[in-house]
Amino acid sequence: MARTYGKNNWALFLLILTGLVAGSFLGQLAKDVSFLSWLNFGIDFAIGDTKSGNIISLDLGVLVIQFGIRLKITIASVIGALCAILIYKKI
Repeated sequence: MARTYGKNNWALFLLILTGLVAGSFLGQLAKDVSFLSWLNFGIDFAIGDTKSGNIISLDLGVLVIQFGIRLKITIASVIGALCAILIYKKI
């Protein structure tokens, strides 16, 4: 029986995640360059105030669980994700 190989959704997810991280990194590098500073423009989404340490916590007496997440989407990270999708489609 022949096995068919299709596109893997996990590979797409990991490639998009890699594109987001790489784009965010390039945006951070470009923030001090005057004509590329627009690449680092973005929006923060957060559950809890992760900067001041005021995050959601569950104190069970023996165990304390703290929840907090922060997601910053920049123009460079979106461009990185789009490039990752285009690379995935070419493969």
